[in-house]
Amino acid sequence: MVLGIGAAVMVGALLLLVILAGLVLLYIGLQARSDAAEVIEVRAQLQTILDGSPAIVTVIRSGGRIEMTQRMADWLGLGAPPRSIAELAAGGTGLSADDAARLIADVTAAQRSGRAFVRSVRLQGSTRAITFRGGRAPGEMGATGAVLLWAFDATDSEAEIARLGSETARLGEAYESLTGLIEAAPMPMWYRATDLRLAMVNSAYVDAVEGRDAADVVARGLELVEGSGRGGPLAGAAVAREQGRPHQQVLPATIDGARRSLEIYDVPLPSGGVAGFAIDIEELEQARSGAKRFAEAQRAMLDRLSAGVAQFGGDRSLVFCNQPFRRMFAMRSEWLADRPEFDRVLERMREANRLPEVRDFPSWKAERRDWFMQTGSAQGGGAMEENWHLRGGTHLRVVAQPLPDGGLLLIFEDRTEQVQLASARDTLLRVRTATFDNLFEALGVFAADGRLQLWNNRFRALWGLEEEFLASHPRVDAFAEAAGAKLATPGRSALIPDLVRSATVGRQQRGGRVAFADGRHFEFAGVPLPDGNALFTMLDITDSRRAEQALRDRADALEATDKVKTAFVANMSYELRTPLTSISGFAEMLHGGYAGALTPQAEGYVGAILESVERLGLLVDDVLDLTRAESDRAETDRSDVDLAATVRAAAETILPSAKRRKLDFAIEVARSTGRVNGNPKRLKEVVEHLLRHAVAATPDGGRVLLHTDGNATSARIVVSDDGVGMDAEAVAHAFDRFAESKPMGDRALGLGLPLAKQFVEAHGGTIELMSEPGAGTLITVELPRR
Repeated sequence: MVLGIGAAVMVGALLLLVILAGLVLLYIGLQARSDAAEVIEVRAQLQTILDGSPAIVTVIRSGGRIEMTQRMADWLGLGAPPRSIAELAAGGTGLSADDAARLIADVTAAQRSGRAFVRSVRLQGSTRAITFRGGRAPGEMGATGAVLLWAFDATDSEAEIARLGSETARLGEAYESLTGLIEAAPMPMWYRATDLRLAMVNSAYVDAVEGRDAADVVARGLELVEGSGRGGPLAGAAVAREQGRPHQQVLPATIDGARRSLEIYDVPLPSGGVAGFAIDIEELEQARSGAKRFAEAQRAMLDRLSAGVAQFGGDRSLVFCNQPFRRMFAMRSEWLADRPEFDRVLERMREANRLPEVRDFPSWKAERRDWFMQTGSAQGGGAMEENWHLRGGTHLRVVAQPLPDGGLLLIFEDRTEQVQLASARDTLLRVRTATFDNLFEALGVFAADGRLQLWNNRFRALWGLEEEFLASHPRVDAFAEAAGAKLATPGRSALIPDLVRSATVGRQQRGGRVAFADGRHFEFAGVPLPDGNALFTMLDITDSRRAEQALRDRADALEATDKVKTAFVANMSYELRTPLTSISGFAEMLHGGYAGALTPQAEGYVGAILESVERLGLLVDDVLDLTRAESDRAETDRSDVDLAATVRAAAETILPSAKRRKLDFAIEVARSTGRVNGNPKRLKEVVEHLLRHAVAATPDGGRVLLHTDGNATSARIVVSDDGVGMDAEAVAHAFDRFAESKPMGDRALGLGLPLAKQFVEAHGGTIELMSEPGAGTLITVELPRR
């Protein structure tokens, strides 16, 4: 079929359109390819940056899906990156369970609220520390968007932070210590700012200027030193800052009302400020003045010594010599004023015949010149000493002491009298030895090591020992063994070593008595001597022993007689009870009207009989108490006693007598009276005896007071009256047994007070009586609680 021209044109047009479309598509493809290549290149660059970045990013999608790199998985100790955030809490990672839970909670919060977070963790089993920084991914919206989790290796930074923290803490402690040191310094210290005004002061500065506190001193600008201008406190600080080095000056100041000299130091600081401190040198100045006065006083004292003193300086010239030196060696003051050298002084001594006679004087003088060269030994405390024997029998002791400054101190002591005294002493020693040998008392001296050193003839004769044995200086143990045969009891010879050791080692004097086999008795004694030895003495006491035995036998006889007397008094007291009982009974019957009505006069007589019987009965009881043995169990049994109740019971017993006498009987029992440990019967009798004494000593219508109180350790009983009182002699004998009775008004002093004293002392207490004629009597008893 033959197409027409129009159809051909149409086909050609279509082909052209197809070709054009293909070209367009080809261009678009080439352009897309170029864009893709650029994207790939950018992605590669970004991946390179991410791979080289110190931080690793992890994307956490909604639903907990994780996009994690292998590098991050390696940091967490995982073989492969996890697919879900839940796998982080499943274990097997470097995160602890707590850290994983907190990280998941932070991610969940960031997904929901978009809140960024930072979390630092330390991997388990590793020193690596990781800091996670998380936040919602850009462009993510909604309730659960994606979260970008950046991980930073913070191991080095954490270590550096720890190091810096430690360094900061160390510097802080150093600063605190330095501040505390400055604050505690005993000297005033301060700091001036760049304008030289006070900026900081310590407590010593505040005390010195009498300020309230440091802030008050700084605010008021109180200066330690008064004055202004070139001599003021700011002048030194300005000079120190200008010169760039510390400046020192001495200025006066008034501290605590006293004038003091202060050494002020101003130190410039790199900051432009100036620090300062002050040292009180008032005592130093006084010490220097005192040292000068001491030197002058020492030289004045040396002039008063009997020994000659000469001091040479480091140049070997004479610096000082005292008056005894000038007299001893005939030195003129005019010649000494030129400060002669050591050699010239020796030559002048030789001219005055005050040096020992020597064959080679130059060599002798050279040896003495070497004394100046002994400074080392002098520093160690050494000194040269020698004796000079001069013409005419003069003896000089010479001491040469090198001085630290190279000088020499010579001391010349005239010992002529001492040598003469030593000779006289030897004579006295010989006389003492002769006296020692002829003493009647046996004496022996034992050394500190226990050996016999000296003995007299009486000592050797008494023990009957051979002279050869004693001359061998036996030890005290061997001597005691040899001497044991002379004793009635050989074992008693051990007393000798004991006494010697007590005197030599213990430095104590001890003694003892022993009997010899021949019937004699001796008193031994070990006496420590000043030189460390022991003097052993033996004194024959045979005659005194016999006299002592006779006295002992007489004392035994007297004691037996006293027991017989005591038994007789006790028996008589018991025998007196029977007639007293009869008299009392019949008198009471008469008083009761059993024999008919009595006249008033007869009733008075019967009343007097009853009162006398009562008093006589009390006296009999007192006598029995005094004669009763103190070891009686009935008297010494003790228990816990209510002292208040006991005192009231005793007062009830005496109350009828007080009423008959119309006395004002006052009883004061304080709550502090409490309880004591004692015998209730005896304690009641103590109070009764004291009250009877007070009632008997008080005239009709008088006043008697019974008062008790106490404390934690003791209880007190006080009985007082306003009666006739007692004189000094009666007070002195008030507690004596069977003492002569002294009248008290119309009554006599009985046995109540001695009995009370006996019972109180048996309880470990004390009793005290105070009285004056016409002023009444006060008796105080102190009883211990235990």
